Amino acid sequence: MKTLLCSAAALLTLAAAPSTFAQDLTTTVSEDHDYVLDLYKHFHQNPELSLKEEKSAARMAEELKSLGFEVTEGLGDEWVKQKVMEEVGEVLPGVGGYGLVAVMKNGEGPTVMLRADMDALPLQEKTGVPYTSNVVSTDFTGKEAPVMHACAHDSHMAILIGAARQLVEHKEDWSGTLVLIGQPAEEIGYGALAMLEDGLMEKFPKPDYVLATHTSGWDPAGKVTYTSGYALANVDSVDIKIKGIGAHGSAPHMGKDPIVIGSQIVNALQTLVSREVNPLQAGVVTVGSFRSGYKHNIIPDEAELLLTVRSYDDDVRKTLLEGIERIAIAQGRSAGLPEDKLPEVIIKSDYTPSTYNDPEMTDRVMKAVSASIGEDKVESRPPSMGGEDFSRFHRHDEDIPTLIFWTGGADPEAFAAAVENKTPLPPANHSPLFAPIPGPSLKLGVQSMTAGAIELFKE
Repeated sequence: MKTLLCSAAALLTLAAAPSTFAQDLTTTVSEDHDYVLDLYKHFHQNPELSLKEEKSAARMAEELKSLGFEVTEGLGDEWVKQKVMEEVGEVLPGVGGYGLVAVMKNGEGPTVMLRADMDALPLQEKTGVPYTSNVVSTDFTGKEAPVMHACAHDSHMAILIGAARQLVEHKEDWSGTLVLIGQPAEEIGYGALAMLEDGLMEKFPKPDYVLATHTSGWDPAGKVTYTSGYALANVDSVDIKIKGIGAHGSAPHMGKDPIVIGSQIVNALQTLVSREVNPLQAGVVTVGSFRSGYKHNIIPDEAELLLTVRSYDDDVRKTLLEGIERIAIAQGRSAGLPEDKLPEVIIKSDYTPSTYNDPEMTDRVMKAVSASIGEDKVESRPPSMGGEDFSRFHRHDEDIPTLIFWTGGADPEAFAAAVENKTPLPPANHSPLFAPIPGPSLKLGVQSMTAGAIELFKE
């Protein structure tokens, strides 16, 4: 957890005198805050699960059309429906690709793309805020669940529209082409890929830069934080299916116990990072689920392990994935399983690549943000092993620099007290109790995105 905290020692030291533009932007963001706050509350009370973001996308389209953007809806729909058909066998009503692209041309200059994700999580909200979500819906597989914006995508949508309003207000301060993205299905890693596969970079102006922000419960409201270089991890999901030979619990010698084999696999996996990865590089192999058996006195005939695998470097990723397969099969052989019953290792093809923040772009944007909101509000922080499909925009075309930065959302007093007393931090992203402080997080998000975008429009 320590690696996620803002570090006072890492305070960004940028000598930037307040400009007239920065003062004007602070004023106009403050004046527009009530509008953005109302949008945020609307999105929070009306969350939609991945691949079902129809109303969220429609509201964003309505807002952006009213500002003069040329808006395209439904990007990625064909890809999504084909993917869902492969996974589920049917496409249920309301399931689709709701990618949104809005374009505004404002003279000659660079093309800058700003991105916000739209989907919510299957969680029952327990925050107690007046604008609590009471939505219950079904996911793209048909499973019913309560729905909550527990990862702040509601604030991302509001911030994007707030930034769009500011950029229209300050059109005299920038020249070029502005592209705004409403991206679905970030939580399941499909949204960015669906839009890219449907021609995002070919059908619309190709960006020179892609910029995003993410409201973070691991940073206090009133702070903007960033990481230069690798910021978020490769995220792979791996299933290991172990085929044992069932027997009575009183006669273990008559079978091959998949629980014992699975336990040996779990223990052996711990050597992958500790003994096969360079200590100066990062890697995580976590077994999140171990399922087997039904009764005390039955040795089952199968077991299943579910793993999450994290890395930054692609060579480290390769080492970990190959090592998992090697270890699982070797443990099966060690237990005497026949070749046709060796463990099966399934590496999910739809992984989330690591996110790389271009250092030069990061430096430019963070200097501009610091000049706009105050250098005391901008801090560097270490990378995280979390994952984000924002990474796909750079992976699709490595000539396009990208940056995602963090807008703090945690209660500043509770956050400071937790750090000082070494007690748990306030509930953060993906918790049913996560309730960002909307005032400072929305204002700083809008102002930072606007200031960063205007900096990138400079030749």
